[in-house]
Amino acid sequence: MSTTGQVIRCKAAILWKPGAPFSIEEVEVAPPKAKEVRIKCGECTSCLNSEGNFCIQFKQSKTQLMSDGTSRFTCKGKSIYHFGNTSTFCEYTVIKEISVAKIDAVAPLEKVCLISCGFSTGFGAAINTAKVTPGSTCAVFGLGGVGLSVVMGCKAAGAARIIGVDVNKEKFKKAQELGATECLNPQDLKKPIQEVLFDMTDAGIDFCFEAIGNLDVLAAALASCNESYGVCVVVGVLPASVQLKISGQLFFSGRSLKGSVFGGWKSRQHIPKLVADYMAEKLNLDPLITHTLNLDKINEAVELMKTGKCIRCILLL
Repeated sequence: MSTTGQVIRCKAAILWKPGAPFSIEEVEVAPPKAKEVRIKCGECTSCLNSEGNFCIQFKQSKTQLMSDGTSRFTCKGKSIYHFGNTSTFCEYTVIKEISVAKIDAVAPLEKVCLISCGFSTGFGAAINTAKVTPGSTCAVFGLGGVGLSVVMGCKAAGAARIIGVDVNKEKFKKAQELGATECLNPQDLKKPIQEVLFDMTDAGIDFCFEAIGNLDVLAAALASCNESYGVCVVVGVLPASVQLKISGQLFFSGRSLKGSVFGGWKSRQHIPKLVADYMAEKLNLDPLITHTLNLDKINEAVELMKTGKCIRCILLL
């Protein structure tokens, strides 16, 4: 039966306040309005530039509301905010057309959903942002889902040495399965990690990646780079309210520090191609998926993530 133009009632995971657990509720999802879809990019200067992918229209939009300043979700008579322009912890959602990419209709959504953010962000940081070169040495700080995707990108680019860095030793086996040649736990070292990496490589790392979102780790990653040509890429989301403090001496050199958003991919252009690569078995996402739970187990999934017991947990509606 067609639901065009009608309000849909369905289940969703809602955060009623910061820090609270998710609550599974029945919500009403209003039909889409102009330039929205229920499930244009390509016009701004960033989209038109071959090197840009951080769409200005997306950046300037309010991710918690639709273009007209209202929400399409209500629960118990209250308006519910959207999240991240997608709001996918819901059986039905309404999103802006800018957030939609058409992919192979037979692609398994429980697998290729990783391409919507985590995998693409890490893999692309190595391939597109850093432009890792064959035979190079890389260090990846943080071996969660994004960091492991960086490892995969470094391997695909032909790096000869990929050093994983994490305080959770349980992640080392998975990292080595995906391409890390060796792994280090900074807590086991007698010297700062940057000094150890310099000793291991004689001159520092060619490409470093911070995949945690920690200011101290970022400083260590930058200091680990080769002084003449090392590149450090910020992949993790750093706290917006905290200023970055790095010794200016680190920049009296040839080092460079780069930001990265969504791995440098243009979403509507490249997501279908990445999905096609997965379907052609050029990419293997399966090792990143360690757990699969139903939506009503979302709080269990969050706990798995917080405790570092999973890489990526897929929630099924």
